[in-house]
Amino acid sequence: MSESLEKHIRAIPDFPKVGIVFRDITPALLAPKVFKELCDSLYAHCKGRPIDKVAAVESRGFIFASVLAYKMGIGFIPMRKPGKLPWKTIHEKYSLEYGEAAIEMHIDAVSKGDRILIMDDLLATGGTAAAAARLVERQGGIVDELAFVIELTALNGRSNLKGRSVYSLMQF
Repeated sequence: MSESLEKHIRAIPDFPKVGIVFRDITPALLAPKVFKELCDSLYAHCKGRPIDKVAAVESRGFIFASVLAYKMGIGFIPMRKPGKLPWKTIHEKYSLEYGEAAIEMHIDAVSKGDRILIMDDLLATGGTAAAAARLVERQGGIVDELAFVIELTALNGRSNLKGRSVYSLMQF
């Protein structure tokens, strides 16, 4: 990944609570060449993999997963906070570095044997990604890989994803 991209990731201390350093990708999204490089790098990593669908957790994961799904010619699975999807869902709780949360996906989003790439902007503790993987697997899908733009290595999120393929473009 280029130095240019790293310069477009803003560190925001004490957000969303004291002690957390939030990594803001918004400056990278605002810079067309940087956003293109970011998307192209993710695509270069994923193209040719035997993936049927790309899943992402709202909201920033949607940005990258939808681009990948489009470029790869495959389906996109939105995973959202409870009550945000309009049809029948399955639900999974998880812990964050600053609390607890839950995500849902439609019950028909994953078919038995589907190979799924799970995409998000950030790997912190791994709680969100692990919950997304559990949703896929509960429906009979296979998690091909979990991919991230940024990995916060000090939070050791990979430890919550043991036995799974994990990829990140940048580590902080």
